[in-house]
Amino acid sequence: MQANTATGTAGPRVERRSIDFIPERERHGSPFHQFTLWFGANMQITAIVDGALAVLFGADALWAILGLLVGNLLGGAVMALHAAQGPRLGLPQMISSRAQFGILGAVIPLILVVIMYLGFAATGTVLAGQAVDQILHTGTPAVGMVIFGALTVLIATLGYKYIHSLGRVSTIVGVVGFTYLGIRLFTNYDVGAVLGDAQFEFPTFLLAISLGAGWQLTFGPYVADYSRYLPAKTSIASTFRSSFLGTVLGSQWSMTLGALFAALALPKGERFLDGQVAFLGNLSGGGLIAVVIYLVIVVGKLTVNTLNAYGGYMTMLTSITAFTRKSTVAVWTRFAYVVGFIGVSVVIAVLASPDFISNFKNFVLLLLMVFIPWSSINLVDYYLISKEKVDIPALYDLNGRYGRWNVTALATYAFGIVVQIPFLAQTLYTGPMTELLGGADISWLVGLVVTALVYYPLAKRTSNPPSEMIYPRDEETAPAPVRPETEVVF
Repeated sequence: MQANTATGTAGPRVERRSIDFIPERERHGSPFHQFTLWFGANMQITAIVDGALAVLFGADALWAILGLLVGNLLGGAVMALHAAQGPRLGLPQMISSRAQFGILGAVIPLILVVIMYLGFAATGTVLAGQAVDQILHTGTPAVGMVIFGALTVLIATLGYKYIHSLGRVSTIVGVVGFTYLGIRLFTNYDVGAVLGDAQFEFPTFLLAISLGAGWQLTFGPYVADYSRYLPAKTSIASTFRSSFLGTVLGSQWSMTLGALFAALALPKGERFLDGQVAFLGNLSGGGLIAVVIYLVIVVGKLTVNTLNAYGGYMTMLTSITAFTRKSTVAVWTRFAYVVGFIGVSVVIAVLASPDFISNFKNFVLLLLMVFIPWSSINLVDYYLISKEKVDIPALYDLNGRYGRWNVTALATYAFGIVVQIPFLAQTLYTGPMTELLGGADISWLVGLVVTALVYYPLAKRTSNPPSEMIYPRDEETAPAPVRPETEVVF
């Protein structure tokens, strides 16, 4: 029987690591697994809806697709920079943010991260529940949501290895299913006529960029959770490249379909955004083929919902252990956290589904406001201030190098949120600068740049990074002796 490197035990078992450091002897996998995970996670119906929103809110299909591409490229680069931290640190993303915010200070963005996970899990459950209902014909989407929630609990509890396996399955299933839908789209609609009749409007083009960037940037707080088992000597370039290509190609494919679905369906009276799952079933041709497409939807949503549940569990545990000072938990504890998280998300899904589209658009754009400053601070500190050197034992020590609170990071984080307010374009509030720009929302860009410019000089004077990486010292967790750098080719 082969050893399971994800668990350090014989045979395929439930992952036993949580927020603790992953020792070198348990590292495994290659950067290509990052490609399949993030490609598969983005080949899903919520990404289709995100692309459709760009058209729904005013952009012509061609400019919506181009704007989404720009946003995916920009946001995907930031997301991949977070992913590249995983092999070097061997830690979940939000544990490493204690190096910027302090052990207790990191809890503040952590709470907001949990809310983000719940929001995405709930919105995904709405659509996946509809697909399950179409397969089983229960007549009650809530039943499909509960079934889908149970599947999510199963995979998230099993852990890292099984999540990556699901990503590989989702990649294959997504390519086959979405290719078929694309063929059906081009054979049943005059796509060329819609793309050829495009009029450029700057505000709606920027909205499309924001939707693409916002989609990618919200992966930032948990992307390193799924690269932390890679061998420590895995190159930054290969991890970045695999994650970047996977997330950009998968999301752009899905969003392009969404933009075309919305642009082509609305003139014919087919309200795609009133019934996305049913629309895809009808487009597929109905019958057994439609059932297959519903299964494609379920697999894609199961992949990303498992990421949300697993990341939500890690984030909640990171928050609580800041006060309990523990770094490991029992498997049953993970199960309890995941069940509680998914239970809440299913309840939200059932209650919020009637206003899903408008709520989702506002939710994605609002998350930009909250997570852009966090992402900016984390990346500036890791790559420019600390220069990829972290004192890992101090991340679990209230009296260690990073302390309880980092006032510089927390104040900059708050400023990074506030500075975006004049540039917001939300349903409840439109900033004065947004009106001057014709309704274009550039708050995410302002937050990213201004936060970095403010944080860098302040952190340069106040930070106390180690001169080299400091790993746990005991033999159980210490990394293997340093080997010559080997480029891992994607």
